[in-house]
Amino acid sequence: MKEIPIWEKYTLTIREAAEYFHIGEKKMRQIVDENGDADFILMVGNRAMIKRKLFEEYIDLATAV
Repeated sequence: MKEIPIWEKYTLTIREAAEYFHIGEKKMRQIVDENGDADFILMVGNRAMIKRKLFEEYIDLATAV
């Protein structure tokens, strides 16, 4: 199976998102917990996945993380 580069993925795991956005995993989990109904979060069972482009938009508007 061909590996999809992280910058082309539609959704990222918490670990991938932390690596991609240079934010700690603990901070990423905190962002998910505090923004549970945000558009950039996709719940797959009990696993939170980050919609990369929508999270980029969230980061663009944020003044601090």
